[in-house]
Amino acid sequence: MSATPQPGLAAPFDAVAARYDQTFTTSTIGRAQRGAVWRELAKTFRSGDHILDIGCGTGVDACFLAERNIRVLACDPSSQMIDVATRRIQQRRVQKLVRPLVLRAEEVGDLPAGELFDGAFSNFGALNCVDDLTRVSHGLARLLKPGATAILCWMGPCCMWEMLWYLGQWNTDKAFRRLKPQGISAKIADGAFVHVHYPSATTLARAFAPEFRLKSVLGIGVAVPPSYLEPWARRHPRLLQLFEQFDSWLGPCPGIRSLGDHVLVRLQREQTAFGGD
Repeated sequence: MSATPQPGLAAPFDAVAARYDQTFTTSTIGRAQRGAVWRELAKTFRSGDHILDIGCGTGVDACFLAERNIRVLACDPSSQMIDVATRRIQQRRVQKLVRPLVLRAEEVGDLPAGELFDGAFSNFGALNCVDDLTRVSHGLARLLKPGATAILCWMGPCCMWEMLWYLGQWNTDKAFRRLKPQGISAKIADGAFVHVHYPSATTLARAFAPEFRLKSVLGIGVAVPPSYLEPWARRHPRLLQLFEQFDSWLGPCPGIRSLGDHVLVRLQREQTAFGGD
């Protein structure tokens, strides 16, 4: 399958690909939140597995998995993100384990179904930018083995840090923007906008049923703040370390876990075949 996007389908995140690692991946907050996600990946996927990474961005997570001898098909709608990911894959010398591909999340069902995947993964809100989650669910159901796990890390609808931070600035629109049922249009760079939805875990589970069953929910960034508070985090490194510890305690707690910047949802592919395959 070609890794070249169709003409006229430039992705909004092309505009931020070159500086994404600097603004998030290598930031103190980015490392803290990603570390929590990686612990879940390490507990779930095993050496020899073949995993589908949806919205792989600059390939950081794909390389993490490859270094554990896990094969990854790393997909992203942004050709610029895939270019950065390809360079990282080459630098890490994991070309034999990671295949980068320009592909929208809604198009995963178009992948050849000859080889089924042992699991799927999507990190840090890639699927928040998808309008048709049912299409993604059907595509994954076609590609994943019965009993396989899908780990999806989303931006949840109720981020405690965000609400308190912006209420302190008397900015109610930003404080409660995630609660808007129709989603919001988010500016990610000059002239680059993306429509973002903030589904709850219940909404997500409903969108992926009946092919997938909800197994667990984990809050990511309950005590650790969102990435736009990086200047604050750099001024208070010890406090951020303490908040990381709090996150490990609060993340699994019912109710509290839904207040994180992100919510990690674990789904299991049902044993019953879908669509007659």
